[in-house]
Amino acid sequence: MHRKVYLPVVAVAVIFIASQVLIVRQVWLQKDEVFKLRYRSVAREALSEMMVKTGDSGFDKAYYIIDGAAALYYDQVQWLTTEEDSAKFSAKVREKFSDVLIKDQILSSYISGGYEKLGLEKNFKYNVFINELYLIGFDKKYQLYSATKEDRIKVKNESQILVNTFYSEANHFRISFDYYIDITNKKYVLIREITLTMLLSLASLLILSVIFMATLRNYLREKRLSDLKTDFINNMTHELKTPLSTITVAGKTLKLDEILNSREKILNTANLIGKQSIHLNNLINLILEISIWERAQFQLDKRETEVEELLRDVAEGFRNGCGSECTFIERYNLNGSKANIDALYFTTMINNLLNNAVKYSPGDPKIVLEANRADSIAISVEDNGIGISRPNLKQVFEKFYRVSTGNIHKTKGLGLGLYYVKKIAESHGGSVSVSSKPGKGSVFTVYIPIT
Repeated sequence: MHRKVYLPVVAVAVIFIASQVLIVRQVWLQKDEVFKLRYRSVAREALSEMMVKTGDSGFDKAYYIIDGAAALYYDQVQWLTTEEDSAKFSAKVREKFSDVLIKDQILSSYISGGYEKLGLEKNFKYNVFINELYLIGFDKKYQLYSATKEDRIKVKNESQILVNTFYSEANHFRISFDYYIDITNKKYVLIREITLTMLLSLASLLILSVIFMATLRNYLREKRLSDLKTDFINNMTHELKTPLSTITVAGKTLKLDEILNSREKILNTANLIGKQSIHLNNLINLILEISIWERAQFQLDKRETEVEELLRDVAEGFRNGCGSECTFIERYNLNGSKANIDALYFTTMINNLLNNAVKYSPGDPKIVLEANRADSIAISVEDNGIGISRPNLKQVFEKFYRVSTGNIHKTKGLGLGLYYVKKIAESHGGSVSVSSKPGKGSVFTVYIPIT
């Protein structure tokens, strides 16, 4: 059952987490796009401002150096005889010209200043990508390089921001290139900007997780309580049917002539009906007590009582009904200790523990009733029964709960005995605990305050 419950919960949790991841990712992509637009816009404004103030394109010095180098490179073109030589030569020239464009430019300082004015990240790396390059001679020009789509894909970097595409033609060259910048702390800036979104997502995830866990726990608790109640109703129905069936059969036998003609048989049948009626009445009272205990409407008639004396009375009644096969040992070390207790409920509590000890001790039960005085009166009932596994120990005092093997309850009962023990102990200001080893036995201890 738990697996059937957990699977949909886990599925919903996974879907929710995935949706939160997608939301954060979408926000990241949007912030990244806004980031690029903002930094590109500021960079282009800085470019315009530079051109107005200086009349320089930002690369005028680089163009001058490249023009001189282009004249020399043009003279070498005629010696290129193979495609391999041409490719190597083209790569060499482009690398040289790219270095010049990067080193001998003034645009980056203006862009950095523009970012600083607006409080933006001013540290960045810059790079150029040559789209087209011609070497120009006296009577003709030589296309040294023209970027293909594949070339652009190779150098494409998502973190780079395209500021502008520049074009220049001089005496010995014609060039077209892209100028890129790469903000050094871009990821940090983006993370800082989406922190609120991430925190909200984490908060919503945490809240939903708490709600899920609380809902799941409540569901499992209610489901378990419902199962226990169903089990209780089934057991109680069986318990009620037994005396009713006996009374019904006994009533029918009283109509038989052979019974009517025998006074002894009539008395035996009447006694049987009387016993079953008492048993039936006790079961009905038990059902009524459930409501009383649940609503905490019971009233205790507490009186100062010598505990050892009351325990001996309970033990005597238990010994008489325990049978010859039951070994019952009593140990008292109370020295006349007294406590404010309701004798009726206290007796019920001890009897429940003693009866449970016999019920769950197959073979020859050995029951030890022991009472000691310390900070409080400790009354323990020890048996040599089947014991209780660790997972069940925390639940044995719950209403309707019965320890079972698989889906089978090997011992008859309604799952109320230990529940009453706990309620009675707590109503006296005390508590109850249990220790057990499967196959060895159990020890139930009730603690009652001393007056």
